[in-house]
Amino acid sequence: MTTLEQTFREEWGTVLATLVGLLGDFDLAEEATQEAFTIAAERWPASGAPDHPRAWLVATARNRAIDRIRRTRTFEAKAALLRIDEEVRDDMATGTHRDERLELIFTCCHPALAVEAQVALTLRSLGGLTTEEIARAFLVPEATMAQRLVRAKRKIKVAAIPFRVPPDDLLAERLDAVLSVVYLIFNEGYGGRGDLSAEALWLGQALADLMPDQPEVLGLLAMMLLHDSRRDTRIEHGELVLLADQDRSRWDTAQIARGRAVLDRAFSLDGRGPYVVQAAIASRHADDPRDWRHIAVLYGELARLTGSPVVELNRAAALAETEGPAVALAIVDGIDLDGYRYLHTTRAELLQRLGRTDDARIAYRRALELTSDDAERRLVARRLAALDDPHSPPLSS
Repeated sequence: MTTLEQTFREEWGTVLATLVGLLGDFDLAEEATQEAFTIAAERWPASGAPDHPRAWLVATARNRAIDRIRRTRTFEAKAALLRIDEEVRDDMATGTHRDERLELIFTCCHPALAVEAQVALTLRSLGGLTTEEIARAFLVPEATMAQRLVRAKRKIKVAAIPFRVPPDDLLAERLDAVLSVVYLIFNEGYGGRGDLSAEALWLGQALADLMPDQPEVLGLLAMMLLHDSRRDTRIEHGELVLLADQDRSRWDTAQIARGRAVLDRAFSLDGRGPYVVQAAIASRHADDPRDWRHIAVLYGELARLTGSPVVELNRAAALAETEGPAVALAIVDGIDLDGYRYLHTTRAELLQRLGRTDDARIAYRRALELTSDDAERRLVARRLAALDDPHSPPLSS
């Protein structure tokens, strides 16, 4: 990864948040930030990266924004440039800026915006995902997502949504959307973009610092810490390694301990919400051997809380380890998720364990049709090719 690419991954959300705080205009801030990175791409390869890349990017974006304001805005708007000049020049002297990502995420997750717009806008603004990447995550056309983002930013401007962390009396009601956003950013990072995992963990810790007595905030942080503790063992030589096949000696035991400590704090606050339960499941998966009965019970509770067919699929996979593949297959066959690739990989494994090789082959082929990730496609293809090998290991959780 080049210096510029690394800087983009690390600094996009922070630079954009700073510009939104300075300019008070979401569209202008995003356009100026993008221009700053474009200029960096042109200059840095020849001149080298500056000593303070973030400050350079903020100052460059600010200059581009000022040029736009001078051309298009009223006298009153131009007068505000003096304040922006002073703030940025002060920060340039030290190479630092106040981190305003929390202000940005609460702005993006304002209740005046539709929930899907809140999530998409934060993924774009904080995570730096492209419109195409967000569209893929939402399973909608790119043009639809582009319009969703445009409407969300227009709504922020028209409704004069404030750029701030909400006051204490409004924090709780704004929390669900923010947690959903952080979780989605983490999942995108867990799929291979470690910078986004780090971003989500930072946001999770920041929210925990802001709301230390909210068990669901702690549950989300604990869950992310526990999953992230085995990040380095999920991919080996470009190939996906499932949990049962990972080298546990390489898991980050200190991070597992930290995740469990955060989970204990959530339990002490009587946390029983979906994120706390998911963290408890992640904690049990870190045990060796795994207590599948306990895991199945936890998935049952999570299914009760969420009504999610995906959770029910996971419960079935856990039950396969205690009640057998036939019981699990009966549950899987009752789940309406034909467009979900993991239903078909789970079903294929169960069918294989029951000796129904031809049916398992059909299920794996259906999973391949639904899988776009190269590493996952190779994994499923290997399982499909190994069906006639009696010594091949089953597809693991």
